[in-house]
Amino acid sequence: MDDGTATAPVLSGRRWWLPSALAHELDPDAGRGRRPRRTARDWVVDFACFFAAVVVGVAASDTLHGDARVPDGLVVADQVLGALACGAVWLRRRHPVAVAVALSVVGLVSETAGGAEMIALFTLAVHRPFRYVAWVGGAQLAVLPLYYWLRPDPELPFLVSVTFVAVLTVAVIGWGMFVRSKRQLLLSLRDRARRAETEARLRAEQAQRLAREDIAREMHDVLAHRLTLLSVHAGALEFRPDAPRDEIARAAGVIRESAHEALQDLREIIGVLRAGDRDDAGRPQPTLASLDALVAESGEAGMKVTLDRHVTDPDTVPASVGRTAYRIVQEALTNARKHAPGAPVTVSVTGAPGDGLSVTVRNPEPERPAPPVPGSGQGLIGLTERAGLAGGRLEHGPCGDGGFEVRAWLPWAPTP
Repeated sequence: MDDGTATAPVLSGRRWWLPSALAHELDPDAGRGRRPRRTARDWVVDFACFFAAVVVGVAASDTLHGDARVPDGLVVADQVLGALACGAVWLRRRHPVAVAVALSVVGLVSETAGGAEMIALFTLAVHRPFRYVAWVGGAQLAVLPLYYWLRPDPELPFLVSVTFVAVLTVAVIGWGMFVRSKRQLLLSLRDRARRAETEARLRAEQAQRLAREDIAREMHDVLAHRLTLLSVHAGALEFRPDAPRDEIARAAGVIRESAHEALQDLREIIGVLRAGDRDDAGRPQPTLASLDALVAESGEAGMKVTLDRHVTDPDTVPASVGRTAYRIVQEALTNARKHAPGAPVTVSVTGAPGDGLSVTVRNPEPERPAPPVPGSGQGLIGLTERAGLAGGRLEHGPCGDGGFEVRAWLPWAPTP
């Protein structure tokens, strides 16, 4: 499947020195739709195998000519079959099983086909699983005693001849299986490298997705607070057009300031998207000490917020923990402003090194029901994920008196 990503070529121009079957497995796209063609190495190896088969056949032919027990007609037939067997060496790559089986049969009646028979058996061991080699090689080993019983070697004893050819056959099979195992190891390393590439790409994509989700959460936490302030003051101006001039000017100033802050926050987040580093870009990030300014800002918007903070050694609160606590309080105040307008809110922050930091935001039941807000609940989901990423937990839900409470706990390591 093409995923649109560019990958480097596997062989990098060195295809000529690899076997064609291995080159095709390593880079199947290069020969897609057709059989793998012989590489330069294949031609060299095939010529060498053909030459070796001919040399063995010629040596066996000389032995036949020196054996008076073999009729001339059988010698000629043996040589013809040996020549055909040598020619079949060129077909062994494409049809390894058929050539090995055919030459095993020919080898029963032709001594000059012995070299080609061994080469075909080696090729079968390289290109096919062991079960094929076991059947063909086992059959050859089984008929060896019968062959040398019917056609004994004039120079070697029966037992020596059978033992020598049996050891040679086993050695050829073992060599072929060793070559096959090396090729399979190379292919497995290739597959492992490709899997590692794919996993690295998936990890990078996941990291990008998590970064986008984190930034989206940050945008929600920051901008929702600013925009609710804008909504509150704009609503006051809409419903109180006859308000005193000083009050209208103050509300307009808060709207202007909130809009400016929202734009600044938006620019900061866009800067993070471009620079890729949240902590080193834009304005300083909020900490636990920024809660006073947040509460004061909410009070200017008309909310009744009480901050109850009992934190031992607040200067040692980690920046990430303080920032998470600030975002939790900010989102909880935004929700209270939207869903419980006019209700007093109590913010409680307690903790010490080693015990963790506890944050509670609670409001009683509002005097009048608030209109439904589209997309409500997403902020609390984001807060739960944020607390979980920080190693803490967050719970939220209605209270017995009809109010609503958000409770969070964040880890705070003991001071060394």
